[in-house]
Amino acid sequence: MAIRMPRIIQARKILKQSLSNGSTTPASMDIPKGYFAIYVGEQEKKRFVVSVSLLSEPTFQELLHQAEEEFGYNHPMGGLTIPCSEDVFTDLASRLGAF
Repeated sequence: MAIRMPRIIQARKILKQSLSNGSTTPASMDIPKGYFAIYVGEQEKKRFVVSVSLLSEPTFQELLHQAEEEFGYNHPMGGLTIPCSEDVFTDLASRLGAF
C-alpha cells in the first residue's frame, strides 16, 4: 500500500503554521516531542494529542482528505481539525497505537 506523500507534507505544513503562530500558551507547551494536537468532532471539537506516526497511516490519511474537503486549510480551530465523531477517531487511533 503506497503512502501518499503530498498529504503528509500538507499535514506537516498545517502543523508548522499552527505551531509558528508565536503562541506559547500552556496548551501548546504540553505536547511532547513526536506528538501533535488535533481537534476532532462533528459539532463540538475535542483536542487530542497523538503520535506523528499516525500521519503515515492510510486510514488517517483518508480522514485528512475528508478534512481538506470540508475545511480546506483554513481550520476553524487554528490547527488540524478532523470532522468525524470522537468514537470513530478514538477507535481508529487506539487500533493504530497513536495515543
